Amino acid sequence: MTTDSRTRGDMCPGVWRPWQADDGLLVRIRLIGGLLPTTALQRVSEVSRDHGDGRVYLTRRANLQLRGLPGDGPQLTSAAVTALESTGLIPTRSHELVRNVLASPQTGLAGGRADLRPVINRLDTLLCADPRLGRLPGRFLFTLDDGRGDLLDRLTGAGRRGTDLGCVALGDEVAQLCVGGRWADVAPLDEVADRLAALASQFVDARGTGGDAPWHIHELARPLRSPVAPDRRIPAPAPPLPYGPVPGGTHVPAEDGALTPELVQSLIEQATDATHVVVTPWRGVLVPNTPEVSE
Repeated sequence: MTTDSRTRGDMCPGVWRPWQADDGLLVRIRLIGGLLPTTALQRVSEVSRDHGDGRVYLTRRANLQLRGLPGDGPQLTSAAVTALESTGLIPTRSHELVRNVLASPQTGLAGGRADLRPVINRLDTLLCADPRLGRLPGRFLFTLDDGRGDLLDRLTGAGRRGTDLGCVALGDEVAQLCVGGRWADVAPLDEVADRLAALASQFVDARGTGGDAPWHIHELARPLRSPVAPDRRIPAPAPPLPYGPVPGGTHVPAEDGALTPELVQSLIEQATDATHVVVTPWRGVLVPNTPEVSE
């Protein structure tokens, strides 16, 4: 993809940048690695019932969307904003649009080569702490595969659904980075988040400003890193997580990609021993069968 004909920045929706749809305003709420506290799931469903169309929509980046929200011109009403902030899912206004971190949904619950939850949390902390990273495009995506191969297609794919920065775990201590869809350095797992944040900062510098500035790393005239061969420990691609009982929990499908109030209540009842559920990129929700998902 080129940026020759692009004349504007990306318009990915957020709470302070809603999208005007036919049925009202649409907003997207970013979830880091798909992790969703059950208390927040309950609250966001209530917000949708009170202010939107009553449903909570799941995206292919394991985020949430609400539709049919009221506006004051092109912006949400103050009551709707206050309600959305009360979910606890929007920790920062300045970096709301750039917290796009996709991860293997079962990481830390079952399987995989490493528990990536510390990497996920560290990356989110670094993203939100750096004012410059608030300038990342809303389409910029981080993807973290814990070595099971379930997100390899996202890591190495280019285009609008591809990953800008990410990694795949090669073991419990090392991972290979992926930059703009191409393999890069092998790094200690405890350094991955810092290296990815540094690369994101380099992209902010390299992309420049203006309406024709690249949204993705693969659009840059010069690569951020010279590609290297994939490590021999790169796993084979794995199929999407099936619905139903799976290692670590139960993967519940959302019909037409939406959670109804009734389905939300069912998920919360199933998650009695867990503080979180995990939204998956296959428009489902993984309900852990143990209380292992960490804050």
